[in-house]
Amino acid sequence: MEKYYTIHKFSKLIGKSAQTLRNWDKNGKLKPHHKSTNGYRYYVESQIAEVIGLHNIKEKKVIGYCRVSSNKQKDDLERQIENVKTYLLAQGEPFEVITDIGSGINYNKKGLQQLLRMMNNREVSKVVVLYKDRLLRFGFELVEYMAEINNCKIEIIDNAPKTDEQELVEDMIQTITVFSCRLQGKRAHKAKKMIKELKEDDSSEKS
Repeated sequence: MEKYYTIHKFSKLIGKSAQTLRNWDKNGKLKPHHKSTNGYRYYVESQIAEVIGLHNIKEKKVIGYCRVSSNKQKDDLERQIENVKTYLLAQGEPFEVITDIGSGINYNKKGLQQLLRMMNNREVSKVVVLYKDRLLRFGFELVEYMAEINNCKIEIIDNAPKTDEQELVEDMIQTITVFSCRLQGKRAHKAKKMIKELKEDDSSEKS
């Protein structure tokens, strides 16, 4: 027959406070063996193994992810990092920032792959990005689904909606930029000219 421990005796056995055990009971992390009719919590010796198991579970992290398309945008990357850090510090949660320099349609970026591995290992509780397209230009919904099945949230700080025209122009610029890197001579010149015209048209519509 197992020996019963009051909440205060059991808390001393495991090196935690009685209030921690009450919190664990409320959030379902560790329930007492039973409660008496007057509401007192009682634990048994075999539950010590449960507590050891809880210690071995990795604490999930909040990840801030920042990305720019090229080395020329390092100043923009620093601003992103600063904005994301300021936001996360205000939330009062421990966090880590992962950065990338590369196209939004490239899945081979070191930082993105690290983030996806962490999500798949259930090490991330939340991913925070300044803008939706900073995570990925194409395929955001797939990453969002991956996050959902691994009990992870994706939070976008600036979620102001863009017009369909803005979205289309930005997608075209990103696509042409990636493929223009493979071109040479006149074709590369034409691609760069097209990108410049698209950017000018886009900025004139915003002003």
